[in-house]
Amino acid sequence: MEMNEQAPEYSVALSDVIAEFNLRCIHLPDQPEKILISNKGVNRPGLQLAGFYDHYESKRIQIIGKVEYLYLQQLQTEERLKTLERFFATKPVAIVLTSNLEFGEDTVAFAEKYGVPLLGVADKTSSFLAAMIAFLNLKLAPRVTRHGVLVEVYGEGMLLLGDSGVGKSETAIELVKRGHRLIADDAVEIKRVSAKALVGEAPEIIRHYVELRGIGIVDVRRLFGMGAVKLSEKIDLIVNLEPWVQGKMYDRLGLDKQTTNILGIEVPSITIPVRPGRNLAIILEIAAMNNRQKKMGYNTAEEFNKRLMEQMGIPIQ
Repeated sequence: MEMNEQAPEYSVALSDVIAEFNLRCIHLPDQPEKILISNKGVNRPGLQLAGFYDHYESKRIQIIGKVEYLYLQQLQTEERLKTLERFFATKPVAIVLTSNLEFGEDTVAFAEKYGVPLLGVADKTSSFLAAMIAFLNLKLAPRVTRHGVLVEVYGEGMLLLGDSGVGKSETAIELVKRGHRLIADDAVEIKRVSAKALVGEAPEIIRHYVELRGIGIVDVRRLFGMGAVKLSEKIDLIVNLEPWVQGKMYDRLGLDKQTTNILGIEVPSITIPVRPGRNLAIILEIAAMNNRQKKMGYNTAEEFNKRLMEQMGIPIQ
């Protein structure tokens, strides 16, 4: 099954970056809410300060640490000013000085002249660089919105999909009563945060709410407590719920390996038929534990099939 979408590019305001990392504002050419960052890349401009500008991207946040700082300090005054002006003339989206570094008035004058945000932070360069990359990967990740329910069951993020009225929300409430956690109901925002990981969360306006037909909107956080909800969760398994169709062949052994493609990532998926009398909450708990067991290297269906083949004397391929 495929769910490929061409997600648009996203941006994050510089004000959000400043608030996230408690950055010190040395110079801001405009209100930080109006300065948008759309490139997930972060750059340490050592090569640029040495004069190499091939493949340089000014839309990346530029981080100047002790290495770049000491390189500039050992230059003669005239050469240092030329180097800095050439760098600021590229108009980087923002420059951050780490380790509480301080530049002179000439440097600030270049930031003012070319309209470049100049910021500072006390953190060491390596730790700040890693945190900034993780932050931008999350904020600028490709994303889509899916109609479904996202729950965490035994540490596994399960995305429940299916037609309206099939019982997704009711199942989520039953799982919450059994000690599991709700992330999103009705609409799930899915972000591709790495080449292998998808993370889902709820739109802020409906966060922690569940719609139950006949009752209306309920606040899961207030009814069941903070332990019953979670802001986001990695998507480990997709569960397609569908009404039971008499005569349809359903997988009874678990040998069929199904995946669903979301934003280019193949996620394991299963299809569960729904009919009166089936306890979906228990079934999903078993599905979560079984999926976790598979990730740990043990597949019950394959092990059972192997034993069956040996019992029948059939060579195993």
